[in-house]
Amino acid sequence: MNAGSQILSLIEQQQDIDQFRKKHWEGSFLEYLDLVQQNPLVTRNSFQRVYDMIMSHGYETYEYARGEKRVHYHFFDDPFDAGRDAVFGLDETLEHLVNALKSAAKGYGIERRVLLLHGPVGSSKSTIARLLKKGLEKYSGTDDGALYSLGWSDPDSGEVFWCPMNEEPLHLVPFRFRPEVESRLNCDRGEDDFRVKIEGDLDPYCRFMYNQRLKKYDGDWTKVIQEVRVRRIILSEQDRVGIGTFQPKDEKNQDSTELTGDINYRKIAEYGSDSDPRAFNFDGEFNIANRGIIEFIEVLKLDVAFLYDLLGASQEHKIKPKKFAQTDIDEVIVGHTNEPEYRRLQNNEFMEALRDRTVKIDVPYVTRLSDEIKIYEKDYNRRKVRGKHIAPHTIE
Repeated sequence: MNAGSQILSLIEQQQDIDQFRKKHWEGSFLEYLDLVQQNPLVTRNSFQRVYDMIMSHGYETYEYARGEKRVHYHFFDDPFDAGRDAVFGLDETLEHLVNALKSAAKGYGIERRVLLLHGPVGSSKSTIARLLKKGLEKYSGTDDGALYSLGWSDPDSGEVFWCPMNEEPLHLVPFRFRPEVESRLNCDRGEDDFRVKIEGDLDPYCRFMYNQRLKKYDGDWTKVIQEVRVRRIILSEQDRVGIGTFQPKDEKNQDSTELTGDINYRKIAEYGSDSDPRAFNFDGEFNIANRGIIEFIEVLKLDVAFLYDLLGASQEHKIKPKKFAQTDIDEVIVGHTNEPEYRRLQNNEFMEALRDRTVKIDVPYVTRLSDEIKIYEKDYNRRKVRGKHIAPHTIE
């Protein structure tokens, strides 16, 4: 057997078709309600999901100094890539971050703030943000981290038009029925158990499809949902599903449509109006990051025009796509910045609104020798430096 056949055989033996089907489940709205009844955690908001993701890897309490205890969260050891993005010596900082996420998950107010990682160059701010995105992507592929979105089937062609913003299917429930639906879904839950809470409304595209079918069936909601399909989604930065990244560029080459989407001029001729949601690309970073997390690289270097979108997204959990009403979003907003930009924020009275909407988490340099050694060992070890002898205590 040649090498090519051996490799194909190896992959064929180890691939898991059943797991693939499980991750790409598709069903009806009624089947989704059964799933929610069995496992209400599928309806968690973005902050609850990110917090549970971190806690799923466990933690340990240790004595840092005499009489001082700290918590180490194993998630920040980067269990996904064998420690490539592991963070050392910042347990106090990471504890502040996790506490902020816990507060937001419980709805104590921080969910309406931007989590701002602030510190000097090279203090692992970007690494922490990258870990959160990578971890959420992996977590959404597990049974504990499963989440679902909706689509609209065409009875004639059989084609399904999936929601561009990965909307929570329970948003289809009319507002006047939501208290009763919540009560029914939570009837077997204990006092401390997670309880389903339906918050938010449909995005413009799904609202258009919903109203179109409501009119078609003369207001019969039960017939409308027969044309609704639900599928499991796996968050992915590469596929732009639930994870977004925004980086400042030259002012002349960037505008706010990169955050909230833009008109699809080719489809205007097909639908006859630039305010038809079918002729709009809901592919801005805020749109695609719905249900997940968005990272703002060097957030305080953004032009003022972008900050207006950021303020509404954090405080109100709403964005304003061009030619459409304010649209609900559900995502963790993480930004990071260096000291000079942060000082400028502090001294600029016109930026007071942004100051009030941020939770600053200081990310300092590592100051313990043992932690600094771990950082160097990650880059200079026998696996990477081959054929060369590294004398004892060299990296100390």
